[in-house]
Amino acid sequence: MTVRLPRAQLTGAAHALPAPMDQQHLWDGYFRDHYADAPVARKVWQTAGITTRRGAVDPTAEDLSQWGTAARMQRFLAEAVPLGKEAVAGALADAGLAASDVGLFTVASCTGYVTPGLDILLARDLGMADSVQRLHIGHMGCYAALPGMGAAADFVSARGRPAVLLCLELPSLHVQPATPSALGGEPTAEDLQQMVAHALFGDAAAAVVLEPTGPASPPSGLEVVDVLARTFAHTADHMTWAVTDAGFRMGLSASVPDVLARCVGPAVEDLLVRHRRTVADVDGWAVHPGGRRIVEVVGEALDLPEELLAPSYDVLREVGNCSSATVLLVLERVVVPPGGTVVALAFGPGLTLYAALLRRTD
Repeated sequence: MTVRLPRAQLTGAAHALPAPMDQQHLWDGYFRDHYADAPVARKVWQTAGITTRRGAVDPTAEDLSQWGTAARMQRFLAEAVPLGKEAVAGALADAGLAASDVGLFTVASCTGYVTPGLDILLARDLGMADSVQRLHIGHMGCYAALPGMGAAADFVSARGRPAVLLCLELPSLHVQPATPSALGGEPTAEDLQQMVAHALFGDAAAAVVLEPTGPASPPSGLEVVDVLARTFAHTADHMTWAVTDAGFRMGLSASVPDVLARCVGPAVEDLLVRHRRTVADVDGWAVHPGGRRIVEVVGEALDLPEELLAPSYDVLREVGNCSSATVLLVLERVVVPPGGTVVALAFGPGLTLYAALLRRTD
């Protein structure tokens, strides 16, 4: 006899954001001088598609660019714990669950490391059981939410117990010192990569609760139907996140949009064909806004109407690219009818593309 395991569904979601920072004020109050008013840096800032970002650290008030990595990690702990508690508590309340109900607690972050980890500290502070299983996902970057969701969904399906996924990123801790070449003359490709990173990234914590479907837990959210991964290892040097003595340093090739333009269509088609669907059958899209050009490329490759990409553009404009937390922030804004489907897409180091197919069940 074949036993069909219940699928996992997202039944709660919440986020927590640090204080807002006006994008133009960041340029006028810090980065203009940081880059000696370099025209290329100014152009990057003006074309980022961002109005406001969130930051645990505002560089116009506190300059961390000369801090060592140890000091940045200590600050990560101080800032991350209250943000994580707020996001997870909000998601649990949205799902109508107590912290003691959680069977698996997964935390994804690539912007800070502490031991004991956030998974242990937050489980303790939120009142999760001492038997709760924990999983930490580190250094996957912007796509980490989707493999995290897949792992949590597998646990929920196999064990029949709720799981929580928290994505918490604080890129504001990793402002890099400007190099001599960036301060005069022609900036190098590496200088340009830092300028782009400093113009795009913001801080956020986002959490979701997953529960099993079945008689005891009737469908009431977004069911996780499938998750797909594609890694294009020949382009591994196109996106990097190096641990240095001055925090973490982004490497971001200008070729990333071109790679995605070639790869996103076939990957999405592979995901959808498994379930006898096409792009036209999808009701909503949660596309990780790695930058404005990334969203544009995805829209062009999949021939998506502008209104389906509005949640991605809105999140980018209002909070910036918050690494792994961003696609969950976009997903919160996607509205589809009962029975409708959503595809979530995120991209990161590898180059890696992750896609998830979800179906609204309520």
